[in-house]
Amino acid sequence: MPERLQKIISSAGIASRRKAEQLIVEGRVTVNGKIVTELGTKAEFGVDHIKVDGKLLHPPQEFHYIAMNKPVGVVTTMSDPEGRPTVADLLRGVKQRVYPVGRLDYNSEGLLLLTNDGDFAKAVMAAKSELVKTYVVKVTASLTLEQEEQFRRGVYLSGKKTAPAGLKKLKHAINPWYEVQLVEGRQNQIRMMFRSFGVLVEKLKRVKIGFLELGPLRPREFRPLTPKEVARFCRILHLKIAEDE
Repeated sequence: MPERLQKIISSAGIASRRKAEQLIVEGRVTVNGKIVTELGTKAEFGVDHIKVDGKLLHPPQEFHYIAMNKPVGVVTTMSDPEGRPTVADLLRGVKQRVYPVGRLDYNSEGLLLLTNDGDFAKAVMAAKSELVKTYVVKVTASLTLEQEEQFRRGVYLSGKKTAPAGLKKLKHAINPWYEVQLVEGRQNQIRMMFRSFGVLVEKLKRVKIGFLELGPLRPREFRPLTPKEVARFCRILHLKIAEDE
């Protein structure tokens, strides 16, 4: 059955759908020998010859799911034109091509998922999934009680109000720690939300995605998700699973 090219590229484990769209627009994708730049273009995997940068796409033999503790100073991409360290540099021993699910900013750390399953990645990142991401954040000053309530209700960033968020003070200090829970993930969202109250973020660490906790993983370490963890994510995200737990 024909599918959109960006979905096919994603399911082949080449890139996320967003990155796949960029590849198409840049003219780096061909279908049956013809360059395609229209995002609505459809093709049939296994029937049409689809190439990215001249390389023929093949369906992945199997899907892989990885949890990583991304350290500060690493870019959440598989390559970087500025030559900065990327999460790909940390995946030593991983032969399968995987890519990050969403992002963690360069100066942020913590739990990051990587996969070659395009449908899984899209579902995790979709706001409608309401998959809660939990962070611990060290900031330069405490919010007032009124500001905390505003934070929880949502604040306007670039003219658009954020979704309701969870907020709990973990440590009372000159530079206090907060726990923040989000169901959306705009770029630099937590930093911008605190900044809207005149407060800067000093440290930011993601400790949980849905039910999955960072656990004992140290910075730069990673591990495969267990079959039970993958199955649980699929149930939560209403995805089909190939096998039971």
